[in-house]
Amino acid sequence: MKLIQATGKDIPLIQELARRSWENAYADILSKEQMEYMLSEMYSQKEIETHLQNPNYHYYLIEDENSNSYEGFIGYEHNYEDQTTKLHRIYLVPESKGKGFGKGALQFLNKKVSEHGNNRIILNVNKYNTARSFYESQGYKVYDEGVFDIGNGFVMDDFLMEFLIHG
Repeated sequence: MKLIQATGKDIPLIQELARRSWENAYADILSKEQMEYMLSEMYSQKEIETHLQNPNYHYYLIEDENSNSYEGFIGYEHNYEDQTTKLHRIYLVPESKGKGFGKGALQFLNKKVSEHGNNRIILNVNKYNTARSFYESQGYKVYDEGVFDIGNGFVMDDFLMEFLIHG
């Protein structure tokens, strides 16, 4: 497994990987309308370009070196809060789940966060997403929950999770 820092030329690939992952992960959780709305808002060319222009926001593509294929991506932002990095997105295509890519990506993130001087990672996970148990298996804990209005009559109903890095 190799993580490769994404650039503007990778935006179409990020969009494709997001769609493939979301259509699997959220098929039974979100309506087709909400999924399309969220993908068009959160993964628009303009939105990702804005992230890439932020010096604290990083995207990495997750590559399977054995098959030379991209299996997913991770997007995170250092200093989102004091001493805190926010994991905004980590998505794997369905056929790559269970192969250690998610665990490897989180270990990579822990290293990047430590190197940056942050000591806490936070994320939001949909209350009905089975990814919650994956995060818990990696040491994340639920510290709160929230319902967030994302526009167009849609909300995100999430658990807020955190991981504390001990130096």
